[in-house]
Amino acid sequence: MKFKSLGIAATSIALFATALTGTVAAAGTAAAAPPKDCSKAIVNVKAKETVKVRTSPKTSATALGIWGKGKRGGICNDGKAYKGGSYTACGKKSNMWYYGGDKVNGWVPKTCINW
Repeated sequence: MKFKSLGIAATSIALFATALTGTVAAAGTAAAAPPKDCSKAIVNVKAKETVKVRTSPKTSATALGIWGKGKRGGICNDGKAYKGGSYTACGKKSNMWYYGGDKVNGWVPKTCINW
């Protein structure tokens, strides 16, 4: 799992975006992305079904890889789920997503992760 440098990368991206736009997105605004703090990860979590790991919390987002059924991975942010695009997956409807994965980190449907 690649949890080490995520905080540095997120900070770098935020600084770059600030330099381009000249503004800073405030916490709680629609423009602010949820923090992807993998220093507080829940590990050894299994996927109920094989799911795509995506670049953002919506089914139309680019897939970065897959998290295979029964494979162990980690969920960042102490397992906190975030609202995103609606989906039906693993027999349930929801709009809640986790950030994490087994080989690559990204957004996965909450209904397909078992912890």
